[in-house]
Amino acid sequence: MKPRYRRPVLEEMRIRSLGVIDDAVVELSPGFTAVTGETGAGKTMVVTSLGLLLGGRADPALVRIGAKAAVVEGRIVMRPDAPAALRAEEAGAELDDGALLISRTVSAEGRSRAHVGGRSVPVGLLAELADDLVAVHGQTDQQGLLRPARQRQALDRYAGDAVAVPLEKYAAAHRRLRAVAGELEEITTRARERAQEADLLRFGLDEIAAVEPLSGEDTELAAEAERLGHAESLSSAAQVAHAALAGNVEDPEGVDAGALVAGAHRALESVRSHDPALGALAERIGELGILLADVAGELAGYADDLDADPLRLAAVEERRAALTQLIRKYGSEYGSTRNGVDSVLEWAERGSVRLLELDGDDERIDELTAERDGLRLELSSLAQALTDARNEAATRFASAVTEELASLAMPHARVTIDVRQTEDPEGVEVGGRLVAYGPSGVDEVELLLAPHPGAQPRPIAKGASGGELSRVMLAVEVVFAGSDPVPTYLFDEVDAGVGGKAAVEVGRRLAKLAKSAQVVVVTHLPQVAAFADRQLLVEKTNDGSVTRSGVTVLEGEARIRELSRMLAGHEDSASARAHAEELLAAAREPE
Repeated sequence: MKPRYRRPVLEEMRIRSLGVIDDAVVELSPGFTAVTGETGAGKTMVVTSLGLLLGGRADPALVRIGAKAAVVEGRIVMRPDAPAALRAEEAGAELDDGALLISRTVSAEGRSRAHVGGRSVPVGLLAELADDLVAVHGQTDQQGLLRPARQRQALDRYAGDAVAVPLEKYAAAHRRLRAVAGELEEITTRARERAQEADLLRFGLDEIAAVEPLSGEDTELAAEAERLGHAESLSSAAQVAHAALAGNVEDPEGVDAGALVAGAHRALESVRSHDPALGALAERIGELGILLADVAGELAGYADDLDADPLRLAAVEERRAALTQLIRKYGSEYGSTRNGVDSVLEWAERGSVRLLELDGDDERIDELTAERDGLRLELSSLAQALTDARNEAATRFASAVTEELASLAMPHARVTIDVRQTEDPEGVEVGGRLVAYGPSGVDEVELLLAPHPGAQPRPIAKGASGGELSRVMLAVEVVFAGSDPVPTYLFDEVDAGVGGKAAVEVGRRLAKLAKSAQVVVVTHLPQVAAFADRQLLVEKTNDGSVTRSGVTVLEGEARIRELSRMLAGHEDSASARAHAEELLAAAREPE
């Protein structure tokens, strides 16, 4: 199925028993959605609900009075290869018709549960998914570009190929340097252990070479020792068997098997012509006689050749003892797959190879040291190129954001980007200094804000009030539009402290940002809401005993009435209606 959107889009949320909201469905536009309503109606519950879906802290006080638990469910449409989809899949979740279903339950007792794609998951997984899905900018909750690592990544994307090309080369060189440094450290820090290992190998190989064992020799010697140890009984048995088969020369009159078989053969031979069957038996007895004669001959030869020399037996036992000692010491090393002497020979083969490796350490250390030094020089050059490209992009970025702020009721604010390095005596040389380095270069990137002339630039999280911070982040996001991977932005109180023309500019820039990302804004300004692709009204009702809020999609006349209320305090004012219609028409005009 073809994906409905190029990027992940939060299509809807269902909120139940959360604060003043009993049961409401929030249908969001893939572009710009404005959430409006009177003070106290529950607009902030939309922000709170999204925070819960993102793994935010579960506060049991949020559960509606009388309810057992608050439940927030979200439906996020995304491609199967989106980072969030892949991370969810690792946790066992699945997409449902191209959408990832997320739910968070908070009980009145404070227990919290999370489900993703039909699978129960730790709440921490929601926070991991949030990094790739939503950036929240509000009075009490700031995410995304407030993190220095994300600021550097966004600046790199803003810079384009000027940073991407040297960064790719730098990252490859950095990976190789880590591998080389790791191998070099392993060799040098374990030099003593490796020298001891080499000495043990040399000793073992010399000991084996001195004995010169042969494959299968231990088996052959064991058989010979058994034979020599029983030479007398073997000789006696062979002589008795020979006499039984061929007769005893000392007793010519004795009866033996050969003579008896020969007699039987003669008896049958004399009458075989009278019956073929008896002739066949005569032939078989003749064959038996030949076999007895052969065995008797071999027995005679065995008895004559049998060596009963005790000196030979002693030599065999001594050799076996030497082999047994080798087998005991080396037969089980290196996970031998053979037995006996063959396992010793296998140890010698492997030990020789390992010794060559150990003996080559000095040469290998020289090679690795030279490669490491060359890689450090290469990193220094590439890191300098990265720093130069980032500084150039930071200047352009700061100018663009400062220009945006001038139209957002912050005419005297100035944004800069601090691209700095940390000195490290073990680092690489950049600009004549040794500085710390990592997989992305040597630079630390931080956005700084001077809200008025004479103020010292400070990190944006510390240099602005809540309302100012949301506007700064809006300006930043507009400039970074298309380069920051976060697909959905939530702004709460982005319009705090502004009105009139500045409010119109806030709405215009939110609409501009919505061309490349999904934007959700909680606002009380009609000038902002008029630019939204979809306006949601959070409305409180009271039946005398229970107060509850619901969420409604406003269209046509209903939207004009709500904008009129936001302008004049009541929806039936003719002048407010005319102004509302004028705002909507102005918002639809091309820039």
